[in-house]
Amino acid sequence: MRKAVFLLPMLALTAACGAIPQAQAPQRAAVNRPAAATMAARPENRVCLSGLGASRASFTPLPDQYYGAGCSAVNAVRLASLRSDSASLGLTNLGPVTCPLAETFAAWARFGADRSAQQILGSALVRIETMGSYNCRNVAGSERRSAHATANAIDVSGFVLADGRRITVSGDWHSASPRVRQFLTTVQGSACKRFGTVLGPAYNQAHHDHLHLELSGKAFCR
Repeated sequence: MRKAVFLLPMLALTAACGAIPQAQAPQRAAVNRPAAATMAARPENRVCLSGLGASRASFTPLPDQYYGAGCSAVNAVRLASLRSDSASLGLTNLGPVTCPLAETFAAWARFGADRSAQQILGSALVRIETMGSYNCRNVAGSERRSAHATANAIDVSGFVLADGRRITVSGDWHSASPRVRQFLTTVQGSACKRFGTVLGPAYNQAHHDHLHLELSGKAFCR
């Protein structure tokens, strides 16, 4: 029997990390293993999931998926919500993320973003808005795969407070309110202490509307 041949559509490169929708898996069957089998094969995965569970995050472990062409989602989870000091913290538009990234993101959300909101703006966070995570594509303008292609990066675009205020990177980075500006620069600064690479509006125009957070890199904060 002849094997069916599938043609993969070419992925268009864009200038911004989150300018294209959350990527779908390439149009061929991904090689995957059940999540339970993955956990049994990798003890370090169980350690990470245990730590993520201890943070009281709501999540689902995902099967390892290898899409080819340098794109994969291995040791990944799907985060439904996080836990702040006082309440559940919602998330929007977030796809698969590696467990280590999810664990770091959960700690930053609670001890960096939420506490900064309370201390600077006088209100707790109830939601973090993102532009997605996994996306099978290159770094803009290069032939190198983005950290998004391995579910190792999250693009954060905004924050919603318990008092109803919504603060976005695109609309409030240069806000007339000194406290709002302080909040955004503080949450970026706290991210720089936890993630290897953090890029924001001061880096280039491609990041004018979000904070790019990834584990890889070594203290690259712009």
